[in-house]
Amino acid sequence: MTFDFEPDNRVFIALGSNLDNPLSQIRRGILLLTGLEHSRLIKRSSLYRTAPMGNTNQPDFINAVVQMETKLTPCRLLDALLEIECACGRMRTFPNAPRTLDLDILLFEDLQQSDAKLVLPHPRMHERAFVLQPLLEIAADCVIPGKGRVADCLVACSEQSLECIASA
Repeated sequence: MTFDFEPDNRVFIALGSNLDNPLSQIRRGILLLTGLEHSRLIKRSSLYRTAPMGNTNQPDFINAVVQMETKLTPCRLLDALLEIECACGRMRTFPNAPRTLDLDILLFEDLQQSDAKLVLPHPRMHERAFVLQPLLEIAADCVIPGKGRVADCLVACSEQSLECIASA
């Protein structure tokens, strides 16, 4: 694939699924992200199986993180991710509900923002091993603005278990 522009913004996106063949859902999500306008996929992590947090009465999740470059604004990127979720059958029935595909912007460059539509960096990413481990895998030097190095945040989540089930 060739691009007639130089993408400006480095972003990291988390993927999660625990319904309708989660492994296939994550792979489909990554495929759809590769077709995102004015963007390109740079790296993708291995796939990890994790127990649900919050609402624990649901199937385990498959999780991954991708690094992309994009010319999209944070809000336009969020809109595009919500469209992909919808195309994959995502239903928002209640908080922490099981889902076919969940796409979250973790980091958008070093941007820090908080409004009704989007909070960056993702407000709970520093507390979740299922985000930190795949992020560390593809961006070992990554820093979460206001929280510190991803590697240090992961140490604080050492009681959370996750299992690598497939390499990138």
